[in-house]
Amino acid sequence: MISERLRELRTAAGMSQSQIAQMLELTQASIQRYEGNRAEAPYKVMLWYANYFDVSLDWIYGRCDKPQGQLYNYEPETFRKKLENEGEWKQFVKACFEPNSPLNAKLQEAIMNLSKGSDDK
Repeated sequence: MISERLRELRTAAGMSQSQIAQMLELTQASIQRYEGNRAEAPYKVMLWYANYFDVSLDWIYGRCDKPQGQLYNYEPETFRKKLENEGEWKQFVKACFEPNSPLNAKLQEAIMNLSKGSDDK
């Protein structure tokens, strides 16, 4: 899978093995071995491919089918603990959506701040 993905990236960009090798300061034979699955590319080479072609290492390694990679939902430990205590969690959510609750105001502020941060990108 890895060798196929490396070859796919290079050929889609219309580049030769020699061009890639020159950019990586390697030999064309090294690139040929990586693409032919006769040698394993070092992590620095794999990272270069991911950065240069703007794809994820997950995709190169065949962990997913999307070049941008697999998106994971990170749940901090404290959040998981809140979910375990369902009664407390329900109270928190209810308080966030009560119009006169201080938590409601904080939630609204947090949401507005999130939307402002996304505009900066």
